[in-house]
Amino acid sequence: MNPAAGELTQNTIVAADAGAIIAAEPILGRPIGRLVRRIIQLYIGLVLYGVSSAMQVQAGLGLDPWDVLHQGIANRAHRAIGTVVIVVGALVLLGWIPLRQRPGLGTVSNVLVLGLALNVTLQVLPPQHAFPARLALLLGAIVLCGMATGMYIAAGLGPGPRDGLMTGLARRTGTSIRLARTVIELAVLAGGWLLGGTVGVGTVLFAVSIGPLAQLFLAVFGRRPVRFERRRSRDRRCPTGAA
Repeated sequence: MNPAAGELTQNTIVAADAGAIIAAEPILGRPIGRLVRRIIQLYIGLVLYGVSSAMQVQAGLGLDPWDVLHQGIANRAHRAIGTVVIVVGALVLLGWIPLRQRPGLGTVSNVLVLGLALNVTLQVLPPQHAFPARLALLLGAIVLCGMATGMYIAAGLGPGPRDGLMTGLARRTGTSIRLARTVIELAVLAGGWLLGGTVGVGTVLFAVSIGPLAQLFLAVFGRRPVRFERRRSRDRRCPTGAA
């Protein structure tokens, strides 16, 4: 499971139609209000990410690389996949120590909330057998995952353990984030496949679409629309409203 998309970071969100970095919207006006809003957004995003993972599992058309590994371990250990997500997340978090990464509230919450939400959703969401229903479930899962990723990363309360592993390795080895992510995900995908995790069309669709979807929703949940910023800039230049 890898909620982060491409090379976007917790503190930098690129506006899709302008490539400009713009100020975060003060939702409630006061610092404490903004913090509460960010915490709520974080937990909603993490729960929705767990739900999207369960949807992808029940679709049975292929999982994202980390969930291929989680499912493979779960099948061999005869444990719920959400439980494996929690255990693997905790182990990955231990890997932050030599990389000198600093966890945040979002990091610790990621370890616990994703797995719990995944297990609960699997208990209430039945598997699908008809191919159209499975495909619809898969596509809905990928879109929901992109939205959830945008929500929890835009909250800016700490990266997930797997994202921190990626950025930590990139910094320590001097490689690009893209290369570090590719190596890590290929490794976990191969390991998960060997353990019996589901690899299929869903794996490919997730890989090619999660980046653009996450960037789109990062702009939605993290920043004001660019057109609003442009209008404000014009108004500052023309206080009387004249063009």
